[in-house]
Amino acid sequence: MLLSLSFLASFPSFSSNEDNSTGKEQKFNAAEMIKHHIADAYDWHFFGEGHASVSMPLPVILYSTTKGLQIFSSSNFHHGTESYNGYRIDHNHIICLDESEKIYDISITKNVASMMLAAIIIMIIFLSISASYKKNVGQAPSGMQSVFEPLITFVRDEIASPNIGPKYAKYLPYLLTVFFFIWVNNLLGLIPTGANASGNIAFTLTLAAITLLFTLFSGNKEYWAHIFWTPGVPLPLRVIMLPVEVIGIFTKPFALMIRLFANITAGHIIILSILSFIFMFKSFAVAGVSVPFAVVMSLMEVFVAALQAYIFTLLSALFIGQAVAEHEHHDDHH
Repeated sequence: MLLSLSFLASFPSFSSNEDNSTGKEQKFNAAEMIKHHIADAYDWHFFGEGHASVSMPLPVILYSTTKGLQIFSSSNFHHGTESYNGYRIDHNHIICLDESEKIYDISITKNVASMMLAAIIIMIIFLSISASYKKNVGQAPSGMQSVFEPLITFVRDEIASPNIGPKYAKYLPYLLTVFFFIWVNNLLGLIPTGANASGNIAFTLTLAAITLLFTLFSGNKEYWAHIFWTPGVPLPLRVIMLPVEVIGIFTKPFALMIRLFANITAGHIIILSILSFIFMFKSFAVAGVSVPFAVVMSLMEVFVAALQAYIFTLLSALFIGQAVAEHEHHDDHH
């Protein structure tokens, strides 16, 4: 229950029924609340609103064509209500008040901070497991080692080896990294006040691009021959297949990107939409239905967090396996 209720608890300003300045009743805006939750931010908000809000400011790092490198705290924006040093936040993006100035934003936002936290958690876990293996050579695994060893073995035996083949060991470190990185980020997004990193299209785009690079640089001559001059088909069909195969190079990682982004974002939106009915209808009877549904969806999200990590890793292994596989030779047909 805490998992689902925390989504709205983090944004009390959207659930307020009365405007503090005018004393008039304020209509609840579900779309604005949902958008606010799934979007990135320049500070990590925990709870409260206005002067009573509790949040952690994050570093803003800008490179300006006129001012050079600019580094300052996001607290200077006062939650986006004020401008600072010629900059202000507009729709979760920093813009210049001087239109002639161009900036490059490389700030550590909430999603970036969450990814860093996930990386630290993964490093702590696996450095601990590595130390356990060195200490308990030839002994049965125990503690954290016994928890993660089945998962590592699963990625190796059920994902990497069947889909890549004899060369799987070369790509196993990447597959293990991407599996646990996505999984941990998905779980962090379910924690109260957590960041929606996996629901950010830039996050999934970067991971899909890395898989694409692994595939392209691992492709053998048979893989490229199959793409540019498909063997075993008549010559006229080869001309037709060439653009199809080239487009297919990019549609595969595109599917990876959209699948992870859409599933994680959709889960958050569904939970928030269900809970929004409570404030839209202002009824305890609706709460009695919405909260159980939201709890069930939250539990399902825990399962989806692992499922999406598995699917992304499985398809990555499949695409890499297609690039390194030794294809059967076909006779040319003229």
